[in-house]
Amino acid sequence: MAKLSLLALATWVGLAAAKDVYLDWKLTWVNASPDGFERPVIGINGQWPCPQIDVDVGDQLIVDVYNGLGNESTAIHWHGMRQHGTGVMDGAVGVTQCPIAPGSHMQYHFDVNQAGAYWYHSHNMGQYPDGLRGALIVHDPNPPFHYDDELTLTLSDWYHQEMPGLLDAASVAPHGQEPLPDSALINDSTNTKIKVLPNKTYLVHIICIGNWPGHFWVIDGHEMTVVAVDGVYTEPHPAGDKFLRVATGQRMSVLITTKPDASQNFAIWDTMDVNMMFIFENRTIPQNYNPNATAWLVYDEAKPLPEPPVFHHIDFGTDFVDDVNLVPADHAPLLQPVDRQIILDTSGGLVDGVPRFTVNGKTYISPKVPSLYTANTVGPEFSSNPEVYGQVNPFVVKHNEVVEIVINNHHNNLHPWHLHGHHFQVLQRTPVDGGFYKGLTSNVSTTPIRRDTIMVQNNGHTVIRFRADNPGVWMLHCHVEWHVEVGLMATIIEAPETFHHTLRAPPKSHYDTCAAFPQPVSGNAAGKAGLDMTGLDTKAKAGSRGALYTPIKGTKTPAVAHPSQQSSQAPVSKPSPKPYAPNVGAHNANDYWPVPHVDDTSFYVDSPNKPHDHHVTIHEEATKGPGPNQNTHSGYVFDGHHSYPIQDSGDDLLDDLNDWK
Repeated sequence: MAKLSLLALATWVGLAAAKDVYLDWKLTWVNASPDGFERPVIGINGQWPCPQIDVDVGDQLIVDVYNGLGNESTAIHWHGMRQHGTGVMDGAVGVTQCPIAPGSHMQYHFDVNQAGAYWYHSHNMGQYPDGLRGALIVHDPNPPFHYDDELTLTLSDWYHQEMPGLLDAASVAPHGQEPLPDSALINDSTNTKIKVLPNKTYLVHIICIGNWPGHFWVIDGHEMTVVAVDGVYTEPHPAGDKFLRVATGQRMSVLITTKPDASQNFAIWDTMDVNMMFIFENRTIPQNYNPNATAWLVYDEAKPLPEPPVFHHIDFGTDFVDDVNLVPADHAPLLQPVDRQIILDTSGGLVDGVPRFTVNGKTYISPKVPSLYTANTVGPEFSSNPEVYGQVNPFVVKHNEVVEIVINNHHNNLHPWHLHGHHFQVLQRTPVDGGFYKGLTSNVSTTPIRRDTIMVQNNGHTVIRFRADNPGVWMLHCHVEWHVEVGLMATIIEAPETFHHTLRAPPKSHYDTCAAFPQPVSGNAAGKAGLDMTGLDTKAKAGSRGALYTPIKGTKTPAVAHPSQQSSQAPVSKPSPKPYAPNVGAHNANDYWPVPHVDDTSFYVDSPNKPHDHHVTIHEEATKGPGPNQNTHSGYVFDGHHSYPIQDSGDDLLDDLNDWK
């Protein structure tokens, strides 16, 4: 066996991320009753609410996801994570991956280099409101302000019926008939109690993990100071006597200082936006309908829990902090000049006789091949041609362009727009009925706020900008699931000409996922070459089955089974060294990213500090991409009961080790 110095091995292993957080997740149905009504929800490792993920800046997050749902496919999106260079891990079905069929497994892994409040959720056919969502908090070792501890408040709407049935009913959403929530939840409960200590400063992360209405909240008796939105630090902004609010998908972090003594407890009051649910849609509020939820800051468990505050009149135009006026702490200047402007006219109407939302007159229809796979396999002659992506409302932008997007909302309700892969600058936003884009006003900030989700007012518009410095394929969509499932989406194909050297190839488990569903992994949106789009269905259809899974004839869906579960943050077991043979079907293997080869090699390391040789095993996965600079090599060093991940490199790691023999 080979002998290496421990110093050389330690130097090599030291290239890995600061810390690796392993999550081994089995998704199953469990029963829960967060508002007193028991129903099936999607849990993780037999538990619901789904666990909060806590990581530090610089960590690598590795998540093995096994779909044990039995009747639904799934996927996990890491909301707000830019995924720089790892766009294949974004988790958006039809865009960056295939759905994970029941009985299938898929791994996500990416470096976490952004501090702040984020969240994870299913990004597959309107599934996440059935419970598959949770907070993702990235702790900053050097925050720009002082606090003693961190707290998380998730706000959401909740439904007693499962999403496949609701989505079918919601097909008339463009005409203002979205299903109404049955209740509002704070931390997935109507009875949340949060223990606090006197004379402490808390950094409170508020995350809207809901489906439809926005939320605003009050922490009674406590001043809130905004210090971050969507993971972007802001200049401290005291809320004063104004309310704070978040739209679906948005996050806001605030500082609060607790009282000097524990003489009483305080209510946290949250309400869903009745304007979105009723006023703007000319719907009558049902008698005894309750849009509110209450939680408590508990100083002393022996003392009573107070009633929430009562507000008799709230002016939605003047009584709220306007997030567009916040200032980023780094004072990053306005991006200019603009290289590419994209104008999106969004509205609702009939498409093929079916109520749908449209972007520039086109409704989003899912492709056969995920758009990222198309971008990297259709060839350089076609990858920048929007036609090859089908009816996904594609917009191709070049590397490092300054891109300005105007969203004109011709609908009679609010829409929270979320862009994957980027934080964008918000230049301007009109109030309700503020009219459509005719140019920028004179009061655009020279240091505009950045975020990844922005609420666009009805019969108004917003203007955002970002630099196209993150090659990939990124969804731009309304974050209301009722609206996503009826076509209110666009696709940004960013710098496809660079993919051969900027984007990592999908790992083995992603190809396994596509083969198990099954779904093609190469060619244009129809799975064909060039501009041959025969067989691609672009006709809008009434109704929706959501994420319900029907196996295609000739495929086998494994029974719902999985090895005994570990804790939600248990180490992942050693990967199997069994070679992988892709099921390419009718597709030419040369047309797409080849899957990894897997190998194990054992070494004895000569340690001057130990009386005997030290045995380690090197497990490697190597992938060769379509371009000469798109190869990735990764794996683990197994040292006894411990595993140390190896970060990707441009060299074959086993070859490097063999040089030391």
